[in-house]
Amino acid sequence: MNFSTDNSAVREEICRVGESLFARGYVHASAGNISVRLDDGFLITPTDACLGFLQPDELAFVDVNGVQHSGKRASKTLALHQHIYLAALRLSPQTRCVIHTHSTHTVALTLGDDAVTTPLGTELLPPLTPYFVMKVGHVPLIDYHRPGDPAAARLVAQTIATYAEQALALHAVMLARLGPNVWHDTPAQAMATLEELEETARLQLLCPAPAMTAAQIEELRQSFGAHW
Repeated sequence: MNFSTDNSAVREEICRVGESLFARGYVHASAGNISVRLDDGFLITPTDACLGFLQPDELAFVDVNGVQHSGKRASKTLALHQHIYLAALRLSPQTRCVIHTHSTHTVALTLGDDAVTTPLGTELLPPLTPYFVMKVGHVPLIDYHRPGDPAAARLVAQTIATYAEQALALHAVMLARLGPNVWHDTPAQAMATLEELEETARLQLLCPAPAMTAAQIEELRQSFGAHW
């Protein structure tokens, strides 16, 4: 996919992904946002937009200096997305899309005391299923900050860097009481990551289970190149 400013296919793909997420209940009302990193800036959904009814020409284009040039007013989460891109590019240089939602089951997990303590910090979920391990990976849990708080953006970037020091490329973080941020090389891949994360959270709420064993995870590493 050509990630240039005037590429209509990128705009159409953002709208398609937003509509799909809305139709299947991954987002509701005006919650959530999607951005794409272009060669010369960013496209991001407008503030307070419903992802189910996005229009390609209303997406905000913001240049690399943070100046908006077109579209409706950019989402207030742009700074968080920019921090994610900068931090993620260290191990995942093809990262192009960030999606944030308020998905029900992931948020529900942050309202109780089900967080997982690991050597690298607190995480949302243990390694429950092979596809969660392979397609999502570690999901650090970020302490609650108000929506749009710059401190949250800095903390997310620091967390991505901490995992990168251990050669672990993150594809998701969880903002307590708000929702997940996921990222990948294309909007479709980012959406698939979100879907796997939300479904794993739903499984954990429906039927809490022990984590996969070290031997099982090692087999995924050897057979599929999983990073955990």
